[in-house]
Amino acid sequence: MVTILAIESSCDDTSAAVMRDGVLLSNVTASQLVHEAYGGVVPELASRAHQKNIVPVVDQALKKAGVSRDELSAVAFTRGPGLMGSLLVGVSFAKGFAASLGVPMIEVNHLQGHIMAHFIREEGEEHREPSFPFLCLLVSGGNSQIVLVRSYKDMEIVGQTIDDAAGEAIDKCSKVMGLGYPGGPIIDRLARQGNPEAFEFSKPQIAGYDYSFSGLKTSFLYHLREWVQADPDFVEHHKEDLAASLEKTIVDILMKKLRQAAKDLGIKQVAVAGGVSANTGLRNAFLDHARRYGWEVFIPKFGYTTDNAAMIAMVGTYKFRDKDFCPMEAPALGECDEGSVGE
Repeated sequence: MVTILAIESSCDDTSAAVMRDGVLLSNVTASQLVHEAYGGVVPELASRAHQKNIVPVVDQALKKAGVSRDELSAVAFTRGPGLMGSLLVGVSFAKGFAASLGVPMIEVNHLQGHIMAHFIREEGEEHREPSFPFLCLLVSGGNSQIVLVRSYKDMEIVGQTIDDAAGEAIDKCSKVMGLGYPGGPIIDRLARQGNPEAFEFSKPQIAGYDYSFSGLKTSFLYHLREWVQADPDFVEHHKEDLAASLEKTIVDILMKKLRQAAKDLGIKQVAVAGGVSANTGLRNAFLDHARRYGWEVFIPKFGYTTDNAAMIAMVGTYKFRDKDFCPMEAPALGECDEGSVGE
């Protein structure tokens, strides 16, 4: 039996999971609410919270799984990309834990983990997973990429954002409207009550499969300034329609490029991953494309859309089978060292 303990600490969620022979036994996550007051993640506060949370989170993951430390085959951990201070906490803990047990360490690319979340199996649950090769739209606060997935270790980015990511655009537009952080769940909730055709915002014309969302943010800001000047209570009166129109614009931009890539590459198996994959509008768009274009679509459970250690354990299981271990001296890799899954 191969039993993996996985640790994820790339941003502001401290997570630990235990997986045995590819079946998830536990997945425990401690989120940090302290960042809401600042309108975004504060790196120093995040790393301090990780230091506080990591021991109890790992302890709970082992207890929930009914697994003792002596039963572990390896420790998998997120090496990057992410916030350096946050990563250092997870990497340092993984090194100490693995060394104390005399088991190998397995480094995992955080973005690769998001894509491989589709392969997580749980005891007693029906499971569907894509077959290789498939296309994956990876969308989060920091990344918007179209990835051609040939195997768990052979992933090619065929398109990506040249500036802001989709999730970042949503968060910043939410902040401009005074709706709070994180913006994703707020915009999603309001959009369900609004008219997606109420307002029209700029859509970039970028060649190939690449994305750009900076122009959309600027268009949204300028329009909002004009409307608020005419009516100071404009946002309050129209927040549902604004959210719905913003969501529709972003989803249209994402799906147009993905649709073209799927057509050009002749691929019908298409998946979505990352934090923005929790968005209702995007999920509905995937189901719509499945009907209209004959796609077989794969949408992750809500629990596997945000940062979690289960996805790290999944990659760790594949790597263990290939004896793909990393040395104890391997350092954490921040955003500037490892920015995308294909690098």
